[in-house]
Amino acid sequence: MRCVIARFPFDLTKTGVLETMKGVKPEPITGESVIIGRRTYPAKQVGQVITRQDPRDFSVGEVLRAMTQLGFTCRDLPRPDAPLSGLDPLQRASAMLGAPTSV
Repeated sequence: MRCVIARFPFDLTKTGVLETMKGVKPEPITGESVIIGRRTYPAKQVGQVITRQDPRDFSVGEVLRAMTQLGFTCRDLPRPDAPLSGLDPLQRASAMLGAPTSV
């Protein structure tokens, strides 16, 4: 399937992406991600590996669109567990840091 990423056309196939990502260790996920095989990769890492381009040259949306068209599962940004609206700034910061753990 022909996909355009960073203004360059790429002929990508699902098996080709699986082969390319085989043996690649996933980086920590901080945003959008793609599930390839049994692993979850950050979208920018997938784009970098399959296009061999600098991640600054393409957007996450381009990678997610291409991977979705190929049949891979894509995930958006992780959502916080509890809504933080209605809290003052100190309470919001405390909620984002989480509860203290006992030693």
